[in-house]
Amino acid sequence: MEKSIDSIIDIKNIAGDIDPYQYSPLALAYIGDSVLDLLVKRYFVLETNKQTYKYHKDVTNIVKAVNQASFIDGIMSELSEEEKDIYKRGRNANTHSKAKNATVGQYRKATGLEALMGYLYLKGDTKRLDYLVGRMIDGYMKKD
Repeated sequence: MEKSIDSIIDIKNIAGDIDPYQYSPLALAYIGDSVLDLLVKRYFVLETNKQTYKYHKDVTNIVKAVNQASFIDGIMSELSEEEKDIYKRGRNANTHSKAKNATVGQYRKATGLEALMGYLYLKGDTKRLDYLVGRMIDGYMKKD
């Protein structure tokens, strides 16, 4: 991805002096889900010109739990110990729900990835967030 989210949102003002590690893993996953969705939508709108239903198809294919689980499996060795810790906190959280088209294991992995995304967002680590989302998009685009 070519443009940093710094150019979209002044994330430094959002992050402030908070310690994102202090939030529950499900709170991190809650915001991470939105951040991931927004960044993937931003990519497709800025980089392509399509009808909205085609945007929706691409975005939902990337952010669905099955693909998130596959992505996190593929990059686990690239995560720092801190990132692995956040991911595991999210994966192991008791969610009381499940995805429509994913196994419980895939849904838990996706929740862990979303927790990591939320953590990076609240931490203000835009470079890492952009890198990971870019990797997800690249992986999806190579499947076509």
